[in-house]
Amino acid sequence: MLQFPWKDLKPYAFEVYNRNVRALVKNNLSDWHLDDYWADAQVRDVIAQNEDQARALIDDRFPSDEGFVVGALREVRD
Repeated sequence: MLQFPWKDLKPYAFEVYNRNVRALVKNNLSDWHLDDYWADAQVRDVIAQNEDQARALIDDRFPSDEGFVVGALREVRD
């Protein structure tokens, strides 16, 4: 089991892809700075105190104005 140095932290999982890359790949093109794998949904995780903090961290790392689409956030349990 994964253990955290602070007991109030929880792991959350989510899917993310980039809609701009997805549109380019669909037309057999590539983005100039993001790899083609961003066209497919990627499962990522984040460690946060609560769902609001997790969402804030995700939105900071994967901004929607840069084409990122984040799926549902779920807490990972043992």
